[in-house]
Amino acid sequence: MRLGIVLGVIGNLLRLFALLFAFPSAVGFYFGETSSALEFALSGAICFAVGLALSWRVDPPRVFRRSEAFGVVAGTWLLVAMVAAVPFVLDGMRPIDALFESMSGFTTTGATVLTDFGAHGQAFFFWRSFIQWLGGLGVIALFVVVLPRLGVAGRQLFFAEASGAAGEALSPQARKGAMKLWVLYGGMTALLAGLLCWVGFGLFDALLHAFTTMAAGGFSNNGASLMGFANPAAEWILIVFMTLAGASFTLQWRGYFRDPREFFRDQEFVVYVLAMALGALGVAFLVAGGLPDLDTLRAGFFQSASLISSTGFASVDYELWIDAAKVILVWVMMIGGCAGSAAGGAKVVRHILVVKFLRREITQTLHPRAVLPIRYGGREIPREILRAVFTLVFLFLSANLLLGSLILVLEVGNPQMNLATGFSCALACVGNIGPGFGAAGPMGSFAFLSDASTVALTVGMWVGRLEILAVLALLHPHVWRDLRWKE
Repeated sequence: MRLGIVLGVIGNLLRLFALLFAFPSAVGFYFGETSSALEFALSGAICFAVGLALSWRVDPPRVFRRSEAFGVVAGTWLLVAMVAAVPFVLDGMRPIDALFESMSGFTTTGATVLTDFGAHGQAFFFWRSFIQWLGGLGVIALFVVVLPRLGVAGRQLFFAEASGAAGEALSPQARKGAMKLWVLYGGMTALLAGLLCWVGFGLFDALLHAFTTMAAGGFSNNGASLMGFANPAAEWILIVFMTLAGASFTLQWRGYFRDPREFFRDQEFVVYVLAMALGALGVAFLVAGGLPDLDTLRAGFFQSASLISSTGFASVDYELWIDAAKVILVWVMMIGGCAGSAAGGAKVVRHILVVKFLRREITQTLHPRAVLPIRYGGREIPREILRAVFTLVFLFLSANLLLGSLILVLEVGNPQMNLATGFSCALACVGNIGPGFGAAGPMGSFAFLSDASTVALTVGMWVGRLEILAVLALLHPHVWRDLRWKE
């Protein structure tokens, strides 16, 4: 891997990213927060300087090697989160907390260490939501264009159209496909903001929540999340858009602009919606202790849609619900959203393939000579795709187990830590979901954790968003043996 090439590409991206600091700076001036506006301007200058230093005298490569592509993807997510944390530090946050908040934004996780929301200005909250929206843009490009071309976790099967041919360079077809999805993403954001204004949200609040809904992120400028707005109409609207945020944007493009029946033909989308609906109904009946009223039904659908799509908004404090209802929420968190969305988790399509594989193995136990190919979307699934899918699911479960165990060890003696809280913190961060349970629940914060746990969960968000393999590949000895600055 040519480290100079990797850092040069990241540097060029940072120079472009520096321009985006103008938006929160303008927001600061608009709301009379001059000091905040200047802090964002300074942060943009720092970002540009870092980008210039990394890209100084580095010629853009004609061809990327696989290890270099992984290095650019992983390094960009890490360094962009670092420079995006600078305004948080200038606003008074500790560097470790600022990086956690920034990484939570860019990975569209939504976990927060904030406890006093009144201590920060409008520009601060705009930036916090804006980086989450930008993270959603990056996730769409990463999952639909970049990772399929690198053959990561079986994604090449599901996004052959968007990812283009299997060459090393990014094809015009791939760029065109990504642009279509970004236009859809932006259009749906604007539509949601308009609808929220229509039902009583102020323009600023509507824009921020539209940013974080479509990114499946869940940041809010209200410490009580959506519960603090007490707006049932907005909650019903957000149920629909959170569900869509967790659905494939490639599928939505086909469904909106080609044939609406595409939604019903897509097995992953059907299973995803059914899982969300069953989870919502199960929660509502358990919480109500019988037939639920409309408010309880709305709360059930809201939390099920929020957690299965990994958005992480809360319309109620579900920490107060009975354990049986919270178990259902854990299940929908584990299922996750659809491939090709900004949602986190292992993705519905992988669960479908695992179930199909297990069903075949059980059948072949009874009929050893039977030839039973596994099919999805009318196509036979190659063995290497199944291997990649099982590897990702195994790594996802293992990462949750290892990180949860580490958090429990690091927080020995912390009275706010218990088994459920520790493992829910891991699931919330590795799955890029946001809230967990206990002290890290929907009305809580991750601020009660030690610095070591905060760093560990920050790494968990980063690794989880890149679907683990993209980071593990960089740790392979072959990459380090071949490491050099240039040719």
